[in-house]
Amino acid sequence: MLKDVIEVEGKVREVLPNTLFRVEIDRSVDVPELLGRVILCHISGKMRMHYIRLLEGDRVRIEMSPRYDLDKGRITFRLK
Repeated sequence: MLKDVIEVEGKVREVLPNTLFRVEIDRSVDVPELLGRVILCHISGKMRMHYIRLLEGDRVRIEMSPRYDLDKGRITFRLK
């Protein structure tokens, strides 16, 4: 895992083409100003390899890089 990564949890709000998703951030322990923000996310490579599907309403864990754009992220885990 990368050193400079912000991990937050969110809920999938919209499913877009090409494995892109709009995700609303629910809980943010590290950065409270991200709370309630909607960001564009793509699926990580492991989730693509194992054909893990995401639907609207699914809870997910997101990684974001503070060095780059905070409006984009990578979905790394689907929560139960």
